Amino acid sequence: MTKADLIESSANKGELPRQSIEEIINGLFDDITAALKNGDKINISGFGTFSVSHRNARAGRNPKTGETIQIASSRAAKFKAGKALKEALS
Repeated sequence: MTKADLIESSANKGELPRQSIEEIINGLFDDITAALKNGDKINISGFGTFSVSHRNARAGRNPKTGETIQIASSRAAKFKAGKALKEALS
């Protein structure tokens, strides 16, 4: 499912126009992104938790040449499914 599919599906279920649904979903994604940039954790009860994981710098290999390269430290978004979501999928 793409973001456009999510917007369309939500618009078909509710009474709000598609444009309003799109603004709400974009706002939600913007808020999640901003919170993760600040290092905050987002917990949506019954659905899951978004957090930021830190990856330390490390040595790696260029698969094409086999040359050793240095991979910089980075931050990545992480999602852990909640109990209700896990149960719905099993």
